[in-house]
Order: sequence, then C-alpha cells, then structure tokens
Amino acid sequence: MTPETLSTLDFGEPDLIDASLSDNVRGLVGSEILKIAADVKKMIAAGDDVCNLTVGDFDSRHFPIPDGLRERIITAYNDGETNYPPSDGVLALRKAVVDFVARTWGARYPIESVLIASGARPILYSTYLAVVNAGEKVVYPVPSWNNNHYVWMSGAEGVVVPTRAEDGFMPTLDQLAPHLRDARLLVLNSPLNPTGTLIAEDQLRAIVEAVVEENQRRTKQGRRGLFLLHDQVYSTLLSGDARHRMPVALVPEAAPWVVSLDGISKGFAATGLRVGWVLGAPKLVARMKALVGHIGAWAPRPEQVAVAGFLNDAPAVEAYQQEMNRRVQRSLDALFNGFTEMRAQGYPVDCVSPQGAIYLSLRLDLIGRSIGGRRLETNEDIRQLLLDRAGLAAVPFQAFGLEQDSGWFRLSVGAVSTDDIERAFPRLRSLLDELT
Repeated sequence: MTPETLSTLDFGEPDLIDASLSDNVRGLVGSEILKIAADVKKMIAAGDDVCNLTVGDFDSRHFPIPDGLRERIITAYNDGETNYPPSDGVLALRKAVVDFVARTWGARYPIESVLIASGARPILYSTYLAVVNAGEKVVYPVPSWNNNHYVWMSGAEGVVVPTRAEDGFMPTLDQLAPHLRDARLLVLNSPLNPTGTLIAEDQLRAIVEAVVEENQRRTKQGRRGLFLLHDQVYSTLLSGDARHRMPVALVPEAAPWVVSLDGISKGFAATGLRVGWVLGAPKLVARMKALVGHIGAWAPRPEQVAVAGFLNDAPAVEAYQQEMNRRVQRSLDALFNGFTEMRAQGYPVDCVSPQGAIYLSLRLDLIGRSIGGRRLETNEDIRQLLLDRAGLAAVPFQAFGLEQDSGWFRLSVGAVSTDDIERAFPRLRSLLDELT
C-alpha cells in the first residue's frame, strides 16, 4: 500500500475528545488578538487595503533587526553553535545582560540573578509558577497583557484593578494598597501593553516601597513574601522625554522581592529570535532555571551567542535604539496627530499621548450611535465596523482584561508604514461622516 492509497485517519466525534481533556485546557481562552489578526489576514489576502494596527509585532521592511545582530547570528551558525545551550543561558550572554542593565538602568545584578529563556513569555509564566500556589492571589491592573490567562493556567485567584485614562491607565498606590496584604504576586508592566503609557516615577517608587513594607511585616510574622513581577520588555522604546526606571534602581532594598523581565523582542524588533531574560534573587532564579529547563524553553544557542556580542557593543546598541525610537515615534506621531486633528474637527475620537512601546490608546465615542442604520452597542461592533468599512484594524481593550464597552482600543504601529496610516484617515473620516 502506497501513501497515496492510505485512508485519512478518522478521529471520531470531536466533542467526545474535547470532553475527555483536562479542565485546565478546556477552560483556557485563546488569544483574542490572534483571532482578530486572522480576520485581518483574510482581508489582506483578498487584496483589501487594510491598515493593520493589531499585532504587537514588526514588519521587518520598516523595522529590521540590527545589522550587527544579524551578522553575528549568521556567524554563530557557521561556527557550529548549534548544540544545547546551558540551562540558565550562555555565560557570555548572562554577563552581557548584567553589564547592559547596569549601564542602561543603573542596577548592578550578580551573574546568578540572570536566566535566559526563549523570550519573555515562558519567563513570565514561570514566575507565576515559581511564587504562586493554586488559590493564592495575583493582583494586576487592567488593561494589561495576558495576566488573566496566566492566572488561569497557574490556578491562582486574580484580583483585577481597573485603571483610569487620566492616569495613563497606570495603577496608583491608592488603588493597589487594599489588595497587597493578601496577595502573593503583584504584576506591573511599563511601558504598558496595550496603552503605550509609562508609570510615573513617584508612583512606581511608592508602590515598590509599599512592597518592601509589606514584606517586612510578613517576615516578622513568619509569612511568605509578596513578589513584584515587573515586565519591562518595552523599556528601550520611549517617546520624547519619557524616562523608564527599574524598581530596584529606585528602591534597592526591594531587590529580594522584584522579578524583572526583558528581552530583545521589542527593543530590537527581534520577536522571532526568541531571546529573553529574567533578573531576580539568585535563589528564585535557580528555581526558575529548573522550571524553564523542564519546559525546554531555552533560547536558541546561535541567537544567544549573537546577542551577547551585540549587547557588548555599546555604541552599536545606542545607535540602533536611537534609530528605532525615531522610526516608532514617526509612526506614533502620524496616528496621534491624525486623531488630534480629527478631534479638533469635531469627530468623536480621543487618544492618549504616547510615552513608550509601539502603541497608541484610542477612544471612539460611538457606543449607542448608528452608522448607516447599524447601531453600535459594543466595542466589538465598533471594531468590526472599522475593519469592514474603513479598512482599519484595531484591538479593543477587552482583549486586555478591561470589560467595559467604553470605546477604547489599542493601535500598534509595528506592522505598518506611515503611508498606510495616512491612507486610513480619509476612509475613517468618510465612515464617521455617516454618524447619526
């Protein structure tokens, strides 16, 4: 019997298989962003002119990785650097990360504090698993990226703290303080995905000091500590005079309780290279090393070798970051200025001035209004209308845990050109001119 004559396998009734799976995977919700992106890809494949502002990724035509990094990767492959990496990462890269963080953010870690993994995602999830037992509380603000999913997968109890546009969608100590006594993990991300905003230095300092005070209290009581998970994967993508700070640089005594995540995916437009790292207390990092090792979430060895060499070339890193920020700022300005002009013209739009990352927060005040006889009741109604009628693809804040249908959306500039952005505004104006 040849392969051509074999019958395709029959897997029976799909619902029967699904009912036999674990409660964990059956209760897990897929990525809302990827679902939206699938719709967009179909339209683009059909030849539609779509301004795709959905994905937190980069079009390499507009945002290429650093030349020095690309060349070092090729060299590493040619040199045969294709074996397993050490479970905690190539030593040269761990040393390079220590020096990079020291010169960039003013915090000096020991080498034992660094663990390399295949991007920030497995590190983020491993932090949940390393510090949170099932049923324990994880406090996180919304909108924010994927915390609801990691809470589910770790069996934790999520404590959701809604934030306000007037605060840049960043939490304040007053909002967080009531929840810290019972929490095991507090999660912060700055610059923030999805809003493109930055936590104010005084607020960050106050929150970190509160974590220190809480842990001093717990130590006296013989209780387990409260950890702060600090996601700074967008930390080098800053707008204008915005300044990023690391918690341990502001409050050094917080070092035992702060876990910081970073990597090359955003700052170096290298999402597909999968190199990220964690910085934390050596004992915690040693435990996370075992987790990452069992998952097999190592970063590829050639990329690790290449990133080590590139990070050590401080002038090349600085030059790339300046050019990367210039390109991102140009695209963000095109969006922000376009919507600001529309608002001045009386259109029901508003947005938050971008401070970092590759995102703009946009509000379309359309709930309860009608366009072409179509009444808009939800953010999803607005999203679909924008895509169908204006070729503008955006992600509602519901994908980031904010439940209210308030008209807020995330716009990402990584996969579009300024020409794409400029072509979208006339289509949007034409659509909104039909408002009743």
